[in-house]
Amino acid sequence: MSASKSPDQGAAEDPGFTDTSPDARYRAKAEVLNRAIQEIGMGRYQWQLFIVIGFGWASDNLWPIITSLILPPISYEFSVSRPALLTLAQNIGLLIGAIFWGFGCDVFGRRWAFNLTIGITAVFGLIAAASPGFGAMCAFAALWSIGVGGNLPVDSAIFLEFLPGSHQYLLTVLSVDWAFAQLLANLVAWPLLGNMSCAEEQGCTKAGNMGWRYFLVAMGGLAMAMFVGRFMFFTIYESPKYLMGKGRNAEAVKVVHEVARRNGKASSLTLDELDDIDQGSRGLTAADIVRQRLEKLSLDHIRALFDTPQRAYSTTLIILVWAFLGLGFPLYNAFLPYIQQSRGAEFGDGSTYITYRNSLIIAVMGIPGCLLGGVLVELPRFGRKGALSSSTALTGVFLLLSTRATTSNALLGWNCAYNFMSTLMYSVLYAYTPEIFLTKDRGTGNALTASANRVFGIMAPIIAMFANLETAAPVYVSGALFLAAAILVLLMPYESRGQASL
Repeated sequence: MSASKSPDQGAAEDPGFTDTSPDARYRAKAEVLNRAIQEIGMGRYQWQLFIVIGFGWASDNLWPIITSLILPPISYEFSVSRPALLTLAQNIGLLIGAIFWGFGCDVFGRRWAFNLTIGITAVFGLIAAASPGFGAMCAFAALWSIGVGGNLPVDSAIFLEFLPGSHQYLLTVLSVDWAFAQLLANLVAWPLLGNMSCAEEQGCTKAGNMGWRYFLVAMGGLAMAMFVGRFMFFTIYESPKYLMGKGRNAEAVKVVHEVARRNGKASSLTLDELDDIDQGSRGLTAADIVRQRLEKLSLDHIRALFDTPQRAYSTTLIILVWAFLGLGFPLYNAFLPYIQQSRGAEFGDGSTYITYRNSLIIAVMGIPGCLLGGVLVELPRFGRKGALSSSTALTGVFLLLSTRATTSNALLGWNCAYNFMSTLMYSVLYAYTPEIFLTKDRGTGNALTASANRVFGIMAPIIAMFANLETAAPVYVSGALFLAAAILVLLMPYESRGQASL
């Protein structure tokens, strides 16, 4: 089912277009810029942008993994009774960052947000290495997460606004950076944390537990290198859509022509095309821009997601799927090294070296999982629903089976299978979710699912604080949530494979 064309679309070419409201003018000018970017095509500038945008994608997965990897040695050194507080602080920072930068990049521009998100992460990640206590560590984790939380909303906006419509699939391809980020974090953690960390709380001193501090210096240094690479060695132009939205049409046209020049092409875009739409009126104010963003969550758009029984059913199910995964995934994944080490001790090989070696092996499995997901979604009579439901169910099954492991190698095997399937699951979920919403209400639908995911993510460490991490309780809860989500996917009324956008 395809969405009908919005009255505002194509307004720029309609000589009878008389709607001069800020929203209508913005959409009309956006159409003009979209055509100009498509005319330029995919070239040198966009491919360079693809690389540096990958830094943000990697950072989004890298820092939550860093938190999970340093959790055991930090809890031992500071004799922490509730280690899950560190993950709670991180998740609160991620939520704040997503909200602040999501709105902020529309108010003060993409260019500043593009550089500041990784810059903030780097600074507070490096400072955190000198944390004198657990409270300070939690504060710095929240602060670096405010930067991390802005990577996806800011970087995806920048990439899409310079990307020709014919190449928007590259936004999905960027997910491979997540898998490589997990691999990189574990590769660095293995020698540092594996050889320079306490194996237990008793007798754990700062001098004998420097691994996590060196690890933060290494990861903070990497983030700083990414920041310098973006800021010093890549010229990021301000988004033309942001500029024209602020009434700075001449600057928007100049950016488009500069991108065309970098690509070895010429653009036919003229200033008159944008000025004629404005008809001498002012650009959007900051208040106009914020109002536009809030309109995505207006009651009209929310009601549209529930305007028919089938659509209400579909929207409710997908929100629940994201909520269940938002709770189940961090409940297990954020505490995986802690669980690996405590369970390994039961098998007589819970050394820090083995713990982080195993975490590296588990991380490697995420890369083929991500790639396989892109193949399965196009299989006839299997499609998105089949790939998503089966991978979600198997993720839960492998988690539950891990509780039956009687040796360290068996536990490692089940966790490898879990990471393979969970990565496959997320690669499908990110493609399927926006496809089942009507085009005009897609922003609202994506916002509701993302909010459910983040809010339930904050609940995960709270539950972990009251569920003993040295038992299999968090694993049982997480596995059950994945199985429940898999059933909900099967109940979805839409299969989007081979179909036009709803």
